Amino acid sequence: MAPKTLSTDAELRLLQHESFTYFMYETNLENGLVIDKTAPGWPASIAAVGLALAAYPVAVERGFISRTMAIKRILTTLRFFWNSPHGPEPDATGYQGFFYHFLDMDTGRRAWECELSTIDSAFLFAGALTAAQYFSAASPDEREIRRLADALYQRADWSWAQDAGEAVSLGWTPEAGFLPYRWRGYDEALLLYILGLGSPSHPLTDGSYEGWASDYRWESSYGYEYLYAGSLFTHQLSHIWVDFRGIQDSVMRAKGLDYFENSRRATLVQQKYAIDNPLGFAGYGECCWGITASDGPGPAILDVNGRKHEFFDYVARGVPHGPDDGTIAPWVVVASLPFAPEIVLPAIDHFVHEIDLKAGNPYGFKSSFNPTYPVKSHNPYGWVSPWHFGINQGPIILMVENYRSEMLWQLMRGCPYIVQGLRRAGFSGGWL
Repeated sequence: MAPKTLSTDAELRLLQHESFTYFMYETNLENGLVIDKTAPGWPASIAAVGLALAAYPVAVERGFISRTMAIKRILTTLRFFWNSPHGPEPDATGYQGFFYHFLDMDTGRRAWECELSTIDSAFLFAGALTAAQYFSAASPDEREIRRLADALYQRADWSWAQDAGEAVSLGWTPEAGFLPYRWRGYDEALLLYILGLGSPSHPLTDGSYEGWASDYRWESSYGYEYLYAGSLFTHQLSHIWVDFRGIQDSVMRAKGLDYFENSRRATLVQQKYAIDNPLGFAGYGECCWGITASDGPGPAILDVNGRKHEFFDYVARGVPHGPDDGTIAPWVVVASLPFAPEIVLPAIDHFVHEIDLKAGNPYGFKSSFNPTYPVKSHNPYGWVSPWHFGINQGPIILMVENYRSEMLWQLMRGCPYIVQGLRRAGFSGGWL
């Protein structure tokens, strides 16, 4: 057990700093690409790059990096994406303004025959637009940041990504064309539709947002009615950039809610589920929850104390309907901080001081752990993921900052594309 010696604010700042260190050391300084996870030979993730771009302004404000160094890193990244091979060739970096989900860390070319990803491109654009909002000085370098971020965002052809339908396709490959799935129903694509609707160059068509929202699914769990999405991260990622407090689309107006309150309820359901612990996993409780898309100890089916348990590897875990194999992701709890600090702060204390999950880890929390999974070592907390992931580190930095200062929310209120996208989606009220 690690004793608590820091104030809550100092502990949160330390969490941010440790998480930001990932971007300091896991970025290729020649092209700005950020490795997806800390495994040997792993490629970059464009979503991790977008989160890094959004994190640099926070790091400057908090004294983790100098403004000059942040500008240099951001310009390297934006110049790479603007000048990278762009076309239908199978080894390009992007096409139609969008980029492949995973890129080779050195060459920046498509990795693993992966898809041209609309959602991960959206996170990349959001990060670039964050940098453009923050670096607003008249110097040549800061002007170039704004110019390149704007050009990258406006190059994306959102109507092409609709593939002659209303809802946006998840992606495209040179080998098979558009994927057979579309972004429909509540999930992290809320930001994608806002950015697509706000584009002044190639916007989504009228009706696209309604096509996405037409598959919304409302549920009641543990006394809370909320718009359902099982994995907790889906209730967070769009909220990194958009302050949904007090603004409503037609769906939320009809319910008398907003998306911020919806995410708060989803967070509270997570804790209630862990207290209830219907599957009897070890460790679950009031201060130990956080079930989301994450790394895991499987795949395996093992006998644990006379019961068969199925364990998964990387899968989109969720509550209350599963899948759930006893794997907890501390980062997703930290990223819930703006929604429910009264239950998140005690959970952070539990992870840091009761379990000491940061011990020996260079970037703060490892991605996940599973106290139910039997391990040969004497670790009382079971299996711990050997990896850190860029898409876990970014939300810690950014959502802690929104809790501490509302910095991202305030910056992006001034982004005309976000404002236009919200209005086209039917949002009104509040700060709009």
